[in-house]
Amino acid sequence: MAHIKRFDHVGITVSDLDAATAFFVGLGLEVEGRTFVEGEFLDTVCGIPDSRTEIVMLRMADGSARLELATFVRPDHEPGSPAAMANELGLRNVSFEVDDLQGAVDGLAADGYGLVGGVGEYENTWRMAYVRGPDGIVVSLFESVG
Repeated sequence: MAHIKRFDHVGITVSDLDAATAFFVGLGLEVEGRTFVEGEFLDTVCGIPDSRTEIVMLRMADGSARLELATFVRPDHEPGSPAAMANELGLRNVSFEVDDLQGAVDGLAADGYGLVGGVGEYENTWRMAYVRGPDGIVVSLFESVG
């Protein structure tokens, strides 16, 4: 059995690549690159004949993690469940530590992105909130408090 060598990235399919990129750049990620992918490689890997996608790769400033945002040029993207809650099967959130949770939540709210629930605190060690971003992506933001 092959063993995982390292974690590379999380990929998220979005309907509006520019809006999703702006959302995550606003949280502090940096654009590493942007490109189109099509042809035999993509058709084989995705299992979708004659597909074409545009991808933006984002990274943490320290290079510790990457996030791939993709939108399909063809075929059209399929709608997901933008109101999915934490108990729905599948990838439910991406999580980032922030210095100022309330400031991050307030800034996202000013841009029209609201909380899924509320801000919670766990055993005086960290505070967390889920924010629903573009296409219903749930982003978990947390800060250490203890």
